[in-house]
Amino acid sequence: MNSVKEDRSTEEIAAIAGAVHWGVPAVSAFASPYEPVRTARPRQCPERVRIIGVGCGDGEFRVLADWNAEEIERRHRALVVPAVGRLLAATDLTPGSDCKGCAALLGCEQPPRVPDLLGVPGPARPRKRRSVSATDLRVYGACPARFHMTRVLYTREARPESPAIRRGRAVDDLLNERHRAAGPRGCRDLPVDVDFPDLEPEEAANARRMLDRHRAVCPLAGLPPGERVLVQPRITAYDAALDVVVIADPDLLHTEHGGWIWRETKALSRGVWEGRPLLETYPQLALAVLLMAAGLPGGGGRARSRVELEVLRGDGVSIEEIDPFDPPTIDQAREVVSSLAKEWAVDETYVPAPGRVCVDCEVARWCPEGPEKGET
Repeated sequence: MNSVKEDRSTEEIAAIAGAVHWGVPAVSAFASPYEPVRTARPRQCPERVRIIGVGCGDGEFRVLADWNAEEIERRHRALVVPAVGRLLAATDLTPGSDCKGCAALLGCEQPPRVPDLLGVPGPARPRKRRSVSATDLRVYGACPARFHMTRVLYTREARPESPAIRRGRAVDDLLNERHRAAGPRGCRDLPVDVDFPDLEPEEAANARRMLDRHRAVCPLAGLPPGERVLVQPRITAYDAALDVVVIADPDLLHTEHGGWIWRETKALSRGVWEGRPLLETYPQLALAVLLMAAGLPGGGGRARSRVELEVLRGDGVSIEEIDPFDPPTIDQAREVVSSLAKEWAVDETYVPAPGRVCVDCEVARWCPEGPEKGET
């Protein structure tokens, strides 16, 4: 829809090539198996297959494969056959956004059922099952049309990110990489002199200062052996009243003395504004409170479990701790999440809400009420 997809695996590309090489034309009626198309002459396998990735938004294209029959067969044996074997042998349940389209969800033990998680009643008319995250609700709250175009239809205009966003993404990516490989001292023994080739010199220097600040508060430093560490895990719950799969992706989850610690990290140019409640500023913290209060990610000691917000700045670092089992905190979290979800749950038109959000909107050029109205 936008740019050429960069994360197609070698197995996927080889499987596509094999399907084109050996496959036959087929059609399917709604919810029916595919049936081969009857033709007067048998189909002959092509001698060569080329697979091209196309970005319909930016017009770029890339040749992903250009193979003859021998190369397709070799890659099929080496890559596709083992991958299919692993797929057929797998029995683990991996709940996520794909659950919204799964016909077996109602009889499946995953994702965990959390009644009234979003705190709003179901729509008056039946809706197709959906998934939603705190980020989805935040984008919807700013502009329903932007939410629908970018988060549902995955359509957006290629625009350069601001220096602050690129810096924050670079810091997050490096912290995730380091936490996956961290030892008992966490990030304390890892170098700070890191090259950020995609950042301007000033932003790169700021990013290195943030990494230096993080080393002093890395939650993995001194963690006892045997504790679980999950970097950007996917936490999924099911609100049956709304028929909605709720998704959360913590930056870091780890156990500590029988409890779970849910940490979100923000790389900011300045500190958190104190004139607004923390759970309103960062709705993902409110959702984290509700999920942990419901027993996710996996139970554990209530007295030792908490939600943390790590705020990294070039001139310092702060840690905010939130008790997900404190009744007033739970009430505040419910109010934040339900206020964001109540309109989203019943909306079917996604009317634009023009305003300040239009300045950096990725779909403004197609919006009938945006600042670029009338342009082609």
